[in-house]
Amino acid sequence: MEDTIAAISTAQGIGAISIIRVSGPKAIEIVSKIFSNHNLKVAPSHTIHYGYIIDNNEKIDEVLVSLMRAPKTFTREDIVEINAHGGINTTNKILELLLVNGCRLAEPGEFTKRAFLNGRIDLTEAEGIIDLINAKTEKSRQMAIAQVRGKASSLIKELRSELAAILANIEVNLNYPEYEDIEEMTTEKIQLKMHDLVLKINKIIQESKNGQLLKNGIKTAIIGRPNVGKSSLLNNLVGEEKAIVTEIQGTTRDTVEASIVVDNIILNLIDTAGIRQTDDLVESLGVERSLKLIDEADLVLLVLNYNEKLTEEDHLILEKLQGKNYITIINKYDLPKVIDDKKLQNTVYISAKENINIDQLKNKIKKLFNLEKIETEDLTYLSSARSLAILKEISKSAGEVLKALELGYSLDMIEIDLKNIWNLLGEIIGENYSDELIDELFSRFCVGK
Repeated sequence: MEDTIAAISTAQGIGAISIIRVSGPKAIEIVSKIFSNHNLKVAPSHTIHYGYIIDNNEKIDEVLVSLMRAPKTFTREDIVEINAHGGINTTNKILELLLVNGCRLAEPGEFTKRAFLNGRIDLTEAEGIIDLINAKTEKSRQMAIAQVRGKASSLIKELRSELAAILANIEVNLNYPEYEDIEEMTTEKIQLKMHDLVLKINKIIQESKNGQLLKNGIKTAIIGRPNVGKSSLLNNLVGEEKAIVTEIQGTTRDTVEASIVVDNIILNLIDTAGIRQTDDLVESLGVERSLKLIDEADLVLLVLNYNEKLTEEDHLILEKLQGKNYITIINKYDLPKVIDDKKLQNTVYISAKENINIDQLKNKIKKLFNLEKIETEDLTYLSSARSLAILKEISKSAGEVLKALELGYSLDMIEIDLKNIWNLLGEIIGENYSDELIDELFSRFCVGK
């Protein structure tokens, strides 16, 4: 990180202002070369300066330049931010001048990567920044800012510290038995501490699953025979004509997708092809995809008709849904009843066309996923699949330690497993990491962040 990087930090296009960010050991020196206010080099930290960006005595733009000296900056390097008038040409011209005068164009996420490598943030806080940028609901924003502030990191560090204390005691007990004032780490004491660790880890795993549900949304497949009103239901929920609706069977041949927010919960809706026997090659491919989505979806909305008897296809779908999260939607509730619904479960009666009982459907979804409780919880949330996978590995390893203790394994054998758990906790927050992991993680950021 000996070089100085620069990038446009605001969205490209026409706007009120644009910001070009510079970070590195020569940030102030390079900006001074193209800035009309010559006091920049001697200016105190965290000050704003008025002037012009100059290229061979030509004024390029009237700007405000923010100066922040290391180490009290986001990257812990000198940072200069040029606040220019918004516009594609002018912004690109300023960036070009910075590159000509010694800057290198920043890679995606490189400012945040430098913040991590310089100890300003850890990996979970960096992942929280990604979530904050991508937050689609108020709840996901709240969870992301809690992660950025280090709430999850603090808990992981606390668990790591507790394990370090156990390991230190074991080390002393094994190698320095003459130190009688050191607590003896017996099997019973380790068991109690490991039970407590497992409870805490499993709580974080569950809350992280709940958090990911609020963050990413519920993958919701709308399934049923042709002409039961699947596309009408999608259009009703979305509030626009997203899917084509006709009386012709097989109109929907491929999936139609849309997302809506219901009381802070994202529903990722997928309208599928009607499930039936067909000789049409294109429609049959759509039917195969519909059946596959039953297995992939977090929630299935099975649509049946109030004014029709259950068919063989309906019974086959109901059989495939056993053991899955599903709601049976009996549509066309405004028409005369024909369906035999006595054995149907998780039912809600609606009319997508007449907008009857749609709120009941939304409430049933919230109840099925216990979303009202999740929304009110103060989640200690780890956002990435990487962190969640490591937590599950830790939970499994801790369980194996407990089994080993019950079988009477020696403390030096137990110590090896405990050190492995301690290292895994370190991987979550980035105390130990690979270069490949860091490059992959920060590549998800936009350029300039």
